[in-house]
Amino acid sequence: MNLIIDIGNTYTKLAVFKNNKLLDKVRVETIKCEIEIKKLHKSHKHIKSVIVSLVGKLDNKIFNFLEEEFKLHILTHHSKLPFKNLYSTPKTLGIDRIALVCASVAQFPDNNVLIIDAGTCITFDFVNTKNQYLGGAISPGVRMRYKALHNQTANLPLLETEVPEIFIGDATANSMHSGVVNGVLNEIDGCIAQYKEKYQDLTVILTGGDAKMLSKQLKSSIFANSNFLLEGLNFILIYNEH
Repeated sequence: MNLIIDIGNTYTKLAVFKNNKLLDKVRVETIKCEIEIKKLHKSHKHIKSVIVSLVGKLDNKIFNFLEEEFKLHILTHHSKLPFKNLYSTPKTLGIDRIALVCASVAQFPDNNVLIIDAGTCITFDFVNTKNQYLGGAISPGVRMRYKALHNQTANLPLLETEVPEIFIGDATANSMHSGVVNGVLNEIDGCIAQYKEKYQDLTVILTGGDAKMLSKQLKSSIFANSNFLLEGLNFILIYNEH
């Protein structure tokens, strides 16, 4: 069994895999992740290996515990990866994006794949049929756009995310919902269309915290998978053990 730890600035995702099967998944505040790691260790006694994807910070005490109890792999740019990274600045490619690309190569080998991660930021990552990573794009996520409207203006409120019923906003709040949510939807659909102009045989994966909400509204044909990053990290762990 493998324990997957994806550490963000605010939240951490923990998952237990047996081979490629997801057995358990927990999302917890990063400051409380030590308790959840020990709970998973207790309930899944056959965990042997751990991979850590680190965006936020983790206490050294937890790393010491992981090293003592498991075979530990910390994902870095030096990890063995199943794709060729053609990014002009490969060391700046985010660890989370590396994991998504690995999931793509594992599940859709020798395909043109566009991975869209709708989280804090919206990232677009493209892998071609030769399993070469070419790059992509980064833009503000849904919540970041709501916060920017509030923080960068004098009178606009900070709203909770809401899918607008119509695209013509008939009040300030409705106009903001339309601008943010429809703006993101049109951006994603437009980006997919751009890629399809050049790569007609294109597989599109949508993942991230806002994937479920957005997938129901998009016009383009996509595969929605909220566990794609965790699956990628599990694949990297297995790949580096062989």
